[in-house]
Order: sequence, then C-alpha cells, then structure tokens
Amino acid sequence: MRRYGKNPDEDDIRVRPNRKGNRPRTHIRPKHEDAAEGMVLTVDRGRLTCLVEDRVIHAMKARELGRKAAVVGDRVAIVGDLSGKKDTLARIVRIEGRTSVLRRTADDDDPYERVVVANADQLAIVTALADPEPRPRMIDRCLVAAFDGGLTPLLVLTKSDLAPPDKLLELYGDLDIPYVVTNREELASGGAADRVRAELAGKVTAFVGHSGVGKTTLVNALVPPERRRTVGHVNAVTGRGRHTTTSALALPLPDDEGWVVDTPGVRSFGLHHVDPSRVIHAFPDLEPGTENCPRACSHDEPDCALDAWVAEGHADPARLYSLRRLLATRERHEGD
Repeated sequence: MRRYGKNPDEDDIRVRPNRKGNRPRTHIRPKHEDAAEGMVLTVDRGRLTCLVEDRVIHAMKARELGRKAAVVGDRVAIVGDLSGKKDTLARIVRIEGRTSVLRRTADDDDPYERVVVANADQLAIVTALADPEPRPRMIDRCLVAAFDGGLTPLLVLTKSDLAPPDKLLELYGDLDIPYVVTNREELASGGAADRVRAELAGKVTAFVGHSGVGKTTLVNALVPPERRRTVGHVNAVTGRGRHTTTSALALPLPDDEGWVVDTPGVRSFGLHHVDPSRVIHAFPDLEPGTENCPRACSHDEPDCALDAWVAEGHADPARLYSLRRLLATRERHEGD
C-alpha cells in the first residue's frame, strides 16, 4: 500500500466520491439575507404557524439555530415555500431580537424558565370578581412578571354582575394600573368588548388568567369567529385542528387594530426567574431613592434607603408598600 506524507499533492491520489451527492458539513452558517420577515402565531410540537405579509404558513426551526426556540410573538426570518399552500413547509432561519418577554416557571422552586410570549406590549390579567373568587396573590405575581419582562399591565375584571369591583380595585389603586370591568350581559351586547378593545388598539396584548375566569369568552367577543378560523391552529403534520387554549395563539383584532395573544389557563405563576432588582423599574417615583441602597438590596430590609426616601416626601408611602408586597410574592405561593 502506498503511503503519502503530510503534503500528498500528487495527481494520482484518489478522492472517494460522495455517493449522497450532498455538500460536506461546514461551520459557516448561511446569512439568508433574502429571507422573508414573519411573526409566529402559534407553536405545536416543533411546527410553527407564522404570518408572512398576509399569508399564514407553516414552518419548522432550522437546525442551525441549535436549541434556541421561537415562541408566539417572535419576529423571525423565513426561507423556503412561503405560498401558504396545503402541505408546504418553510424554514425559520433567524429569530430577531425581542423587545419584551413574558416568562414564568412552574413554581418558585423550578429553575426551568418558560417563555410564554415575546414582543407583547401589554399583559391583560383577566380575573373574575366571583365564581371563582379573586386571587390577589396570583394578580401580584402576574404584575411582577409583566414589570420584569417589559410589559405594561392591564386589569380585566369579569363577572361584575356577581360581585362589585371596588374592594379589589382598592388593592391596586396606588399602582395606577389601567382596568376594565365587564360582565356577560355587556359582552353579549358588545359594550364591554368595545371598552376592552379600546385598551388594546395598536398593541400586542397577551391575556393570562386561571381557568374559569372567562378569558376565552372575552377573547371570543374581541375576535370574530371568521378571524379565528383564518389564523386557526391546524396541526402541520396531521392537518387536524386542536383546541386553541392548549397553546398560546396570536389573533388579529378587527380592522388590524392590534393583536390578542390567548394563552392557556394557568394554575400557578412561578417567579423563580425574576431578578427583584428589575421590578423597581416599574416604580419611577421610587427608583431614584435606591441609589443609596446597600449592594444587592432586596428593598425590604432595615438598611434599605427607600424608607428615608419616602420619609423625606419624595414618594407616597403606599407606593413603597405596593412595591414590597409585589417583591414578597416570590416568597409566597399564589394561593396564600
């Protein structure tokens, strides 16, 4: 057998042909500068439904993205068949930077962070005033997740025909959070839906709430059935429809006035991922007072500078109480 040295540059060297006809692997990733821009509408077992211009298409994530996952609301770059025809499948090759992220963990001891929605402008926290009873700790946790992720919170209180909203609203008056109160009769007549829709105009709004609070009824009132069918979730593999509340789904409001992201009902809202130092950004009247806080201050300890800041009259004491109540939700379960 003939042996060659380190530099075998002879003409008689044989090169084994590539029987598969594919190109050798390379670490150089294509830039895909001609990729189309799209928005992820829903995700189902590795298949993503996206909107590209006015077409709803199905796509899968390119292997070159590695373990990076796209979620509902993500702006993505897509290549391949973008016709939207049946049985076609495109490829997501890039996930653009996110302006906001709504995240949660299963509970406070779970280190696994789940990204629910990306690039939403606000978080609508849907809570029933009765049947089931309101859970203020759950609301607090959603508020912390909104402030941490860069979303503006909105309280949507349902079933006002069963109980008045005054007592619950009093808990959040010092936070200056916008709210809308609804009931079934007003939803049926369209009046309540119009009031909610006015708060959603021109925005991407994620809806969260636990089961039974009327979130799906509200979303159905906001988004006509024909628009739900247009963007409706269809399994890209089987072609069969799935219940839309089993996974997050982005739906367009009439007249392109905004987007509603319907999320599955949640039993808990873990905050293991939240850095308490970021929650203070939602309190611009208190944030300057943290300059003299000790390093890694929890803002709820004897040496916290916020006590002196409030005592000097720079902010309302009720605002500091609200901040500390929200921060304390990381140490309590939402059912407490």
